[in-house]
Amino acid sequence: MSSSPDPFEVHSPAPVAGQPVADNPYAPTTHVSDEMLATDDVEGFRKKHLNHEASVRSVGLLYMLGACVMVPIGAIVMLGVFVGDQPPQDSAVQGGIGAIYLGFGVLNGFIGWGLRKLRPWTRIAAIIFSAIGLIGFPIGTLISAYILYLLLSEKGKVVFSPYYQDVIQQTPHIKYKTSIVVWVLLGLVLLLIILGVGFAVVGG
Repeated sequence: MSSSPDPFEVHSPAPVAGQPVADNPYAPTTHVSDEMLATDDVEGFRKKHLNHEASVRSVGLLYMLGACVMVPIGAIVMLGVFVGDQPPQDSAVQGGIGAIYLGFGVLNGFIGWGLRKLRPWTRIAAIIFSAIGLIGFPIGTLISAYILYLLLSEKGKVVFSPYYQDVIQQTPHIKYKTSIVVWVLLGLVLLLIILGVGFAVVGG
């Protein structure tokens, strides 16, 4: 005895060879990405990276401080070429040194500005400068190693990403504060500058 067909039964079309089977739109989601979770809580995502962001921006102050020191020194040294009475060979050497100081000072200023604005291109430039700065043992090594950690870490990659720029625009009410570590580094840099000027005056 055959049973009568159920009038409420829904028959799915048989799959056709060579065509992918469509996913069930009503099937439950089994995976939620980290990005989806982050966008659901923008403020929490910003606060999670805020200390790192503040440290990176504060490192920009170190570069801008270096620019404020190197640019005037380079300008004064180059000016001495035209004011002083010395052999042409010495003038060429002095002018070259002044140009190097001036050029690096301007470059430091651009890098510092870029770090303050979290520009992606600045991250690469600062990594190169910090890698070179590792040879300045011991203080230069410590400062450069700390900067490399900030830039190469996972959070460092995030804060320079376009996505994080969008997060900042969505959370203007969240403000960052300069890291205590950076204040210590600023103090060390200022101390080195004062000692360098002092030795130059005494030696002169």
